[in-house]
Amino acid sequence: MKEFVIITGRTIKQGENVEDKFSKEYFEAVSIIELDDEDMEELGVKEGDRVKVKTEYGEVVLKVKKAEGKQKGVAFIPFGPYFSKLISAKTRSVGMPLYKGIKARIEPTDEEVKNIEEIIEEIKV
Repeated sequence: MKEFVIITGRTIKQGENVEDKFSKEYFEAVSIIELDDEDMEELGVKEGDRVKVKTEYGEVVLKVKKAEGKQKGVAFIPFGPYFSKLISAKTRSVGMPLYKGIKARIEPTDEEVKNIEEIIEEIKV
């Protein structure tokens, strides 16, 4: 298990599929985590492997994608239902939850990535 800082944002691939959030293409665009190649090596994972991401607010399983740039210790998760499992609903009086700089622990896993419907049901609870 290794500690990371999680950041989020929207991706082009995600935007191309935003009209059908239950499509396979949208699922593939938002159920990933981008990691630095050195971090991938330290975790013992390669592109396409699955990792479990845990924060103080929740956990989720995602597929690993090699980040294009170099930012050791920083992981990128596209904004969406999977990322929402990892953040607090509290807004600290600013009207929006914290989306950047979230501390997380990441470890390899054999668990499957849940589909979007399952993730949404968990968030609703």
